[in-house]
Amino acid sequence: MTVSSSTNHSNPQTETIGPSALLNKRLSNIKIVMVNTTLPANIGSAARAMLTMGLTDLVVVDPKLPIDEDSVAHAAGAQSVLANCTVVENLEDALADCHLVFAASSRQRHIPRPVVTPNEAADIILGRPTDETKVAILFGREDRGLTNQELALADYHIQIDANPDYPVLNVASAIQVIASFIYSRFLQHDLQAKPTDNTTDTTEIEIRQRQSWDMPAIDQHQKNQLQTRIIELMQRLELVESTEADKLRELPSRLSRLLSRLQLDQKEFEIVSSIIAKIKRKL
Repeated sequence: MTVSSSTNHSNPQTETIGPSALLNKRLSNIKIVMVNTTLPANIGSAARAMLTMGLTDLVVVDPKLPIDEDSVAHAAGAQSVLANCTVVENLEDALADCHLVFAASSRQRHIPRPVVTPNEAADIILGRPTDETKVAILFGREDRGLTNQELALADYHIQIDANPDYPVLNVASAIQVIASFIYSRFLQHDLQAKPTDNTTDTTEIEIRQRQSWDMPAIDQHQKNQLQTRIIELMQRLELVESTEADKLRELPSRLSRLLSRLQLDQKEFEIVSSIIAKIKRKL
């Protein structure tokens, strides 16, 4: 199927209403993170899928091969996304400035995160402050997706409804589907919102979101800092022993999930950090 990019200016009924500044702002705060890609062509296809849905921030983590001519060819008209693509060595660097992290996952894991649809993911994002919330959506390797450790960094897992007998999507196709749902939901909200309305009703979503923030939310880097400090304190209090391998292996994931549910802001982060520091000094 061929889609024409031309516009019929002679017929006023074909005039397209462009996205608002608020919609563009929400979209600019979303980064697509591709982990350990194998084929450069898939990076280009992902860039094309992103730009079609208004997304421009692409991060590639430790690719097996660099962006090349195949990437550019598959990007078609989305070379601007490739030109601004950031390549980092590890996932922690990619997520450091993010406040909300989703991971595309087709199956449940040992310590699962709350699972949402792409539409529900969009509603969760809409429930956060527009100017302050940076969002990442993680996509894994072409052959085996994301590891348990990588999935544990996410606040939510996104699953796409698909044929249960063959629920297989190419990574670029998965990006296209999820981005399409998010763009559509954002656009719907944008068109329906009143000028003074900066929140959305998310009562149908099981995962409750803070609707009003008097302080900015913590980012992923701060969340990881707090998680590390709690584990260190637990070890010093002998709540967990270094010899208890099973408990230590699960503890980071469980604490990460707990901190995601708490949705701490900057002031709360300072309070908890101060409590931990005070307890350490008393030991």
